[in-house]
Amino acid sequence: MPPRPIRQARFRRPPGATEIFLVRHGESEPAVPGQPFPLADGHGDPALAPEGREQAERVGERLAEEQIDAVYVTTLRRTVQTAAPLLARTGLDAVVEADLREVHLGEWEGGLFRQKVAAGDPIAIRMFEEQRWDVIPGAEPAATFASRVRGAVERICAVNPDRRVVAVTHGGVIGQVLALASGARPFTFVGCDNASISHLVVHGDRWTIRRVNDTSHLDGGLDRPTPGSDQDADRPAETSPGFSA
Repeated sequence: MPPRPIRQARFRRPPGATEIFLVRHGESEPAVPGQPFPLADGHGDPALAPEGREQAERVGERLAEEQIDAVYVTTLRRTVQTAAPLLARTGLDAVVEADLREVHLGEWEGGLFRQKVAAGDPIAIRMFEEQRWDVIPGAEPAATFASRVRGAVERICAVNPDRRVVAVTHGGVIGQVLALASGARPFTFVGCDNASISHLVVHGDRWTIRRVNDTSHLDGGLDRPTPGSDQDADRPAETSPGFSA
């Protein structure tokens, strides 16, 4: 009797595991020199730009096709506004997980971070070289940021075994989660696009990355700029990480 062929197995979520779709918020309002963003608990709190609202509709339409059991947002309004179309389609209520808020940028909060990066500030260059937010004066220490992000993921998973959840959060947070999951250097994954979807499966201490920066629901592809976009056109190459707080 010939041996039975064994096909390659597809990934299956382990019993008791939690799937988390990490959604970066849509594009937020531009920073204008001399007009700082309002602050929420010390963090810059811009609203979504019109482009970001369109991105929020796209990501809501995409994820509404999935079986979603819970939706998490942060204390910052750009995540709440990004989640709104998905909540409207699913009938779910948002759950606030404060520790998924963006890394605190110290003296560069309120939109100054974007200006410093665009100008090629020496501290910004050093930040990317050393892969530490806390080279910015007053910024959140790296270990503190990593610890609170890990704690937020662990709390979400503790109450959502065998469930699929969406966490609408921030570029720095998504980068930190994926770095924790992979053991990569801290800034390896900070380039996720606005309204992108990354996918994590957490089973105890095992964090499995399934997707990173899925933007198939958005315009453009393979990092081609959308028509009329001048994104990063005036930003020095050494300070173009794809992250903008």
